[in-house]
Amino acid sequence: MFFWFECFSGFKRVVTVNRLNMGQSVSGLKQEDIEAMMKATNFTEYELRRLYRRFKKLDRDGSGTLTTDEFEAIPELSQNPLLGRLLSIFDKNKDEEIQFSEFVGTLATLSDKGSQDAKLRFAFQVYDIDGDGFISNGELFQVLKMMVGTNFNDVQLQQIVDKTIIEADLDKDGKISFEEFCAIIGKNSDGIGEKLTINWQ
Repeated sequence: MFFWFECFSGFKRVVTVNRLNMGQSVSGLKQEDIEAMMKATNFTEYELRRLYRRFKKLDRDGSGTLTTDEFEAIPELSQNPLLGRLLSIFDKNKDEEIQFSEFVGTLATLSDKGSQDAKLRFAFQVYDIDGDGFISNGELFQVLKMMVGTNFNDVQLQQIVDKTIIEADLDKDGKISFEEFCAIIGKNSDGIGEKLTINWQ
């Protein structure tokens, strides 16, 4: 089960390494928005303002949202084969742009303020492509194919997928539920919380 958290390595690196200029002014962030996000995320006002400055720096076209192209312009992320999957999880309203509230909500989940359950749900969503609450054989194959590229042929990769499904599918319905995902992760992975925590400061 080496692969469950590999998709986060580049993303963790960019949020940690990409220390943006903190001297910029913060405009466009209303006090009521800050207060609502403070309640929803447990970030302080100071932390939200810092994150907003970072968000504005990433927003190269000044649109107030982040696009896939803007994320792909970040060298540490451009090579992540699962960038599209990660961004689709950020994009709660599915408009193909990341608003600041979506950006902050996901970072709150992946920060040290996020619960382990929320972090595991995020990781589960990477594999649950259709959002039906289960990881199917086909979805696991698709995500692993993105991750390994040509390092395995399709037959080898399908064998890994089949073995994983057999091992994780406790109720034998042919797919992995969130509870089964948590059980297999708990059994095979040390330091889950650390692997799914981003140091954004």
